[in-house]
This record gives sequence, structure tokens and C-alpha cells, in this order.
Amino acid sequence: MRAVAVVLVVLYHAGVTVLGGGYVGVDVFFVISGFLITTQLYGELQAHHTISVSRFYARRATRLLPASITVLVATLVAAYFWLPPTRFPSTALDALTSTFYGINWRLAAEGVDYLNAGAPPSPLQHFWSLAVEEQFYLAWPLLLLASSLAWRWRRTKLSRTAIVLTLLAAGGLSFYAGVQQTRDAAPWAYFGAHTRAWELALGALVAILAPALARMPKALAAVLTWLGLAAVVASALLFTDKTPFPGYAAALPVGGSGLMIAGGCAAAAGGVVAVFRLAPLQWLGKLSYSWYLWHWPILVIAPAALHQDGNLGLNLALAGASLAVAAGSYFLIENPVRNRRTLKARPVRGISLGLALSLCAAALAFGGGRLAPGPGAGGHATDTAAVMATASDPAAQLAKLIADSTGTAALPGNLTPGLAAVAKDSPAIYANGCHLSFTATKNPECAYGDTASKTTVALVGDSHAAQWFPAFELIAQQRHWRLVVHTKSACPAASVLVYQSALNRAYNECVQWRDQTLDSIRAAKPAMVVLTNNGTDTGGLVDKPADPDKAWTDAWVASLRKVKQDGTKLIVLSDTPYPKSNVPDCVSQHADDLAECVRDADTALVLPKRRQMIATAAAAEGATVIDPTAWFCTARTCPVVVGNILVYRDDSHMTTKYATMLAPVLGAQLP
Repeated sequence: MRAVAVVLVVLYHAGVTVLGGGYVGVDVFFVISGFLITTQLYGELQAHHTISVSRFYARRATRLLPASITVLVATLVAAYFWLPPTRFPSTALDALTSTFYGINWRLAAEGVDYLNAGAPPSPLQHFWSLAVEEQFYLAWPLLLLASSLAWRWRRTKLSRTAIVLTLLAAGGLSFYAGVQQTRDAAPWAYFGAHTRAWELALGALVAILAPALARMPKALAAVLTWLGLAAVVASALLFTDKTPFPGYAAALPVGGSGLMIAGGCAAAAGGVVAVFRLAPLQWLGKLSYSWYLWHWPILVIAPAALHQDGNLGLNLALAGASLAVAAGSYFLIENPVRNRRTLKARPVRGISLGLALSLCAAALAFGGGRLAPGPGAGGHATDTAAVMATASDPAAQLAKLIADSTGTAALPGNLTPGLAAVAKDSPAIYANGCHLSFTATKNPECAYGDTASKTTVALVGDSHAAQWFPAFELIAQQRHWRLVVHTKSACPAASVLVYQSALNRAYNECVQWRDQTLDSIRAAKPAMVVLTNNGTDTGGLVDKPADPDKAWTDAWVASLRKVKQDGTKLIVLSDTPYPKSNVPDCVSQHADDLAECVRDADTALVLPKRRQMIATAAAAEGATVIDPTAWFCTARTCPVVVGNILVYRDDSHMTTKYATMLAPVLGAQLP
């Protein structure tokens, strides 16, 4: 079963599309872990009416930590040398939280944070499943021990029924929580220990009932094992990244895993055991833990080290290489340490070893996290903001600055914002709650500029509207406007229903928020309404129209008509050009050759046909259409550094410095 689980996970991570649900291999591991640990603990409880908690944790430490800490340290070192320097502080924090088995909560929090939505995956992301298991192991032995003390106090025999009822109650609550949170906050459901505990509890339940299950008819047991295997394989083949998971869907692979183990208790010769006893599967099962640990960081880091883009062929080769590394790790580290007699003799030795390894790894991660990329590799560049602030013709001056910057070879030493600070360089409306998260639907009172002014301007849209806030705030201050902000993560200004990958479902909160917002704007009768959003499909339209371009255009018209009225000027601000990749990552890797990060102008605009259709339709509705392309690109290229200003803070959003610098040219286009 371990072999099946790890193969599903590795091939899924390698990009084998037919296994779109290969992530269910982790669920198989959870059920196996719950079964094995409970078998061990319950056996000890029955034999001695108590559990040696210290011996249990000593076994866990010597079994898990030598291999996991080795992988963690190796990943940190590899990330330092081969991944973009801007990613290293985050990787170090991942290592720190992994060391103390808390990375699942960090990943859950980041999963609902739009600012991290476009971030590349962490090379330590897979440690989340180990964290879930360890959090379960922290509570379950203590719960069983408490039960044993209660039984001894009452001078009764161990009550299997009481344990079964406890597992059913706890597992039921966990399953319910998983279903609810999969609908409301998918990352918390996916990574949470509270939503995965029922999977381990099911394995524990099978362990408690194993003596009774062993007496079932052999024929029935064999059928159950095959049905269980079929359920797991079907999950891997039928599920995709868009399957609401864990939720109800997790019942199929988890239930299948439980059936395989339950049927296996009867040792039926005609069951899957006949296949699982084959030498290759036995060998892979032994290496499953090490292979799971090594495969993901190798898949993430090796392409960067080899200067190649990840593809299926390369990923499969790397998966094979990671198996070889795992074999070496198993025979040289994992197996020798856990079988060492001196560590087994006294629990304190195993616990001390685990604590020492963890503290050393934590110290390395903490120290490494203090390492931050420097400001740049080149000399002192033109102070772009100062030049623009005094320009008599801001548009012409900006065009010259952009043209001059196309030949910039090295990252300037006076770069602003610096690479160490750019990760936190988001508009103020993110920190103060005026830019809404995925699940929020109610706009707070957010007014800027001259808040007492009778001239109100509304800024409406998604994060690509929010990125313009620094410029609009400065203009509002200069012109004595009252600027009201209505922005929400990944929620287009156009009246569409899109799929939201962070929620793993239709983005209903966006529709609710947008309808309320547009109605309130119309009722307020502002002097000007500025609408903008990113020009991509934003997760894709839920209703899958035959002509998406027309559907988006019609949706824009619908939104414009909702706020269109006498006395209100409508502005449609077309989307900004997109860079070639994540800009801070790219420039930190190519600080001496920024040309590697520059995108050609003819490919910088996403979906140009749709962009033009929307502009034409908006103009027909009486809106003023502003195209900002010339504020980022020449006719040929789009530099990522203009003078001393870094243009983008990620793979699509402007830095606040650049947005503020654009205020004069934007203001010139506004009525």
C-alpha cells in the first residue's frame, strides 16, 4: 500500500496528467499511519495497561527525524545556491516551521492570501503531511493513556467499545469540518490537521477492530481488498486539481484504503496481498518514506540548477533520480539510525537525538532566513521618481526613461524597492483591510484624499485595480477628490462568475460583492468611476461560453450600465502589460544581465483581441478608455527596471513606487 501511495504522489507531482488525482496517495499514507500506530499503542495498552509515552516518542524521533532533517538541510543548501535569492528567506521559514511540524498551518494561511497566490511552490511544501501526522501522534497516545488510567481507576478491563465510540465521534466531527471548510476555505481544509484527523482515525478504527475483522470470510475479505484498491486507483484517475478536496471526495480514497487494510486482516490469499507481496512493491514500500521526502525538492530545485524548464520527460527522469537518492538515504541514514541498539535501549537517547537534530535544523533555518538579497549589482541609476516629479512633460519624460532603461544590463545599486523589501511592497489598502480577501463581501468605509470633498471618485476592480491605488491617492490629494476604494482579490469589475482556485469552486463571493458595490456606487452618484481588472480569464468562466471574448465584453458592458448615469464620468483603465516571469525572482538571479527578464512588447499584453473588443464596447457606452501600455514599454520591449525603480513586485502587479511615479501621466488622462 505504501508503494501504491508514493507512486501516485510522485507521478502526480511529475506531471503525469492521467493521474490528475494522484495527490490521494497522501490520504492512503494517513490511513496506514493511523492503523500502524494504533496497532502498536493498543497492543501495548492491552499487554501492560499503560503506554510508555517516552518510548513512543523516542521511536518516532529515531524513525522519522534523521531522514527528514537530512532532506530539510539538503534542501536549504540547494535552495540557497540554485533558487532565486528572493525565495530563500521564505524557504528558510518553511524549513523552520517544518522542523517543528507546523508548516501545514503556514501553507493554509498562505493559500487564502492572494498576495501569495502566484508564488512558486515551496521545495518543502510536502512536509505538510508529516506535520499533520505528527500533530495526530501528539494527541492520540495521550488520549489512549488517559483512557488506560481511567480503566485502572475503575478496575475494569479495557473497553474496546469506548475507544471505537471515541474514534467515531472525533472522526465524524473531523469529516464534517473537512466538508464545511472545503466549501468555505479550501486551503484550510486541505492542509488542516483538524480536517484530516478522520483519515488517521479510520486507520485507528480498523486497528481496534482488527481481531474481529480477522474472522470475516476469506472470500469477502479478498473482495474488500480489491474494491479498496479500485477506489484508490479510481480516485487518482478521476479526480483533478479542481475536485473539491478533501470534502466528500476524500471518502473514496480513504474508504478504499480502509477496505484494503480491513480485508487484509483476514489474510485472504485471493486478495490484493498476492500483488502487494511482489518484490518490486515491497522494495518501493520500504523506500516510500525516503522517496516521498526527496522527490519534491528535487523536482522543484533541479530544473533551476540545470537551467531547464520543467517538462514531463525531465520530471520523470528527476523522479527516477530521486528514488536512487532515497535508496541511498534509506540504507545509509534512515535504517541504520532507527535500528541502532544504543538508541533503542533508553528512550531518552532517542528523544535527545531528535531534539538535537531539530534544534540544529531550526538554527540553520533561522540563521538562513536572515540572509536577504542585496539591492543590486550595478552602479547608481537615475532617480526616476525625482526626475518625473519635476518633468514639464511627464509623458515624454517617462518615454525617455523607459527607452534609456531598455539597455540597462545590471541591477542598479540604488534599486527601489530593494529586493529584500519587495515581497511586502503592496498598497496600503491591503494592510488596513480596504482591499477585500477572497471570502469577504462587505466593503468597509474606505475614503482617501480629501475626505471632506464633494467630488467623489470610485476605484473598482480586483488586485489590478488595487495596484493603481498609490497613483490615484496622490492625484486625489492634489485635486481635492474624495477617493473611495472598492477592490477585492481576483474579483473582476466585469459582471462574470469565475472559478476561484484558492477556494476550489465558483467565486460566488465575488458576484455578491460586485453587485452590492455597483448598486451602492450608483446610489452615491460619484463624479467619476474607474473600473479595471486583470486581462486574463481570472480562473475561467464557470458557464464555459462558446465565445469567451464576447462573454467578457458583454459582462463589461453590463457593469458599465449598472453605474452609468448623468453626471458620472466612466473610466475603463486597460490592464497593464505582463512581465516575462516573477520579476524579483528573475532579476535576483540575473542581476548582471537584466535582458534575461525583459519581455517583448508584442507578447506583453494578454488576450489582445479581447482587450480591444472591451475597449471598443466601453467607448460605445460613453466611457473614456485609458491604455497604460506606453507607460511600461517601448514599441519593442518592456523593461523590468526603469531608472532605479523596480517595475513589478511579482509576475503581474506594479510596485507601489512605480505606481506612485505614474501619477502625473495617469492624471493627465483623467477628466
